[in-house]
Order: sequence, then structure tokens, then C-alpha cells
Amino acid sequence: MNFTKERKIAEDAARRAGKYLMANFSKDSRSRNFKLKSKDQIQTPLDKGAERIIISEIKKHFPSHRIYSEEMGDNLKTSDFYWIIDPLDGTTNYTMHLPTYGVSIGLAYLEKMVLAVTYMPVLDELTVAELGKGAFTNKKRLSVSKRKSVKDSILIFCHGSLVKDMKRAMKLYQAFKLKAFDLRQIGSAVVEFQIMAGGRVEAVMLPGGNLHDVATGALIVKEAGGKVTDFENKEWNIHSKDILVTNGLIHNHVLKVIKQSLK
Repeated sequence: MNFTKERKIAEDAARRAGKYLMANFSKDSRSRNFKLKSKDQIQTPLDKGAERIIISEIKKHFPSHRIYSEEMGDNLKTSDFYWIIDPLDGTTNYTMHLPTYGVSIGLAYLEKMVLAVTYMPVLDELTVAELGKGAFTNKKRLSVSKRKSVKDSILIFCHGSLVKDMKRAMKLYQAFKLKAFDLRQIGSAVVEFQIMAGGRVEAVMLPGGNLHDVATGALIVKEAGGKVTDFENKEWNIHSKDILVTNGLIHNHVLKVIKQSLK
């Protein structure tokens, strides 16, 4: 199928939401205008403002499509088309005035990711991936790293919002910190998956990742030549509970350490 119209709408919506967030970047902070959704998740009025911009565009052009967004939830419409949205990925970073945040809009067709659009406002970087057509940032093709050894690799870890997933992430940090060149937690999946797809790091591992956090990144990395599985080495899908994305060359080694550390 051709998803040209969907791509254009998603690109426009991501840019509009990103400009809205950028315009309010210095006005929002952890000291005001936020509430805690969970132990480590913040919600601000800006999340919902960006979400309204995106969803209104999608509803206007595709009123019959199913939509799931982090703040709104799932409209549960019966449709082969399933939009997956994170209007502000990296909310805590945003409220700390760190520039590592972004907008994420993905589309699944028949439960398979076919389109991913992310936008990092501070860097004005729009990343687009379509199934079978590659991944591009500002129209420049992305390609994963060629490093073959974990000890020479920089790895990224993150986690879902459940305490059990935080504990698993801590085990992964302990297992990999002395094995890899270095380990990082950036706090925004949009940023983490994009730099992975662009060859700047070799892997991202995320136990308990929410669908809105990882759906676009999974397709972007795959289209950049990377490997995307769950922690059991099964191909990642929109129902998977964990996700591992690598350059492919270190995938089996990273997976082996994950399995050993999470026994």
C-alpha cells in the first residue's frame, strides 16, 4: 500500500506540535504545572496541548481510524489503521529544560508498523521511516553502526513505568556497565532510537516499554538496517512487552547478557 497521504499528515502534525512545544519550552518546569502519573512519569498541560494538535489533524483527515495516544488513551475504533502517538516524549527532560525530547507519531496497518515520524524540535530534526523504504532524518538516509564488539559499543537502556521493569533495568545496567564501552539513559525514546538508527550508539534495550514509547523507534531502526526483537529474540511486534534494537552485529551477544542478567 501507499501511505503518502498519511506520511504528509503525520509530518505536518509532528512539526506543528514540536513548534508548540518549542515555543513553551522555557515556560514550563518541574516546579509548576505538572502532575505525577506514576512514580517517575510527569504530565504537564503541554503534553495535552501537543496531543490536541496531532489528534485533531488525524481525525480531520482519517475520521474512521483507530487512535491510541499516551495522554488520551485508545479510542477503540474498529479499523485496520492504528495510529500510535506520544505527543511529548521526554516530559521530565522538557520540564528540566533539557533539549532531549521529541514528538512521536506512528501508524500500524493490520497490526504491523508501516510508518514512523518523529520530530526533535530543538535540533529541528524530522525523522521519517516507511516500511521497506528506509529511514531518513531531514531527508538524509540513516544507517546503523558497524561496530562488531560490545566492549567497543555504547549502549542505551531505559525502562517502562512499572517498578518490576525499573528493577530489571537496574540489573541490565549492572550487567553491561563493565562490559560495554559505556552505557547511557537519555530519558526520551525518540532521541534514543534515532541516534541508534543514525549509527551513534550500537543498541537500545528497554524492558517493559510502552507501545507509544517504542513503536516508531522500532520501525526507524529496522529501516536503518538494524535488528529489532524482544528479549526472547522473537521479532518485535506491537504486542511485545520488551524491546531490544541493535546494529545486528552485536545483537546475539547483547541478548545473551540480557538473558543471563534477568534469570
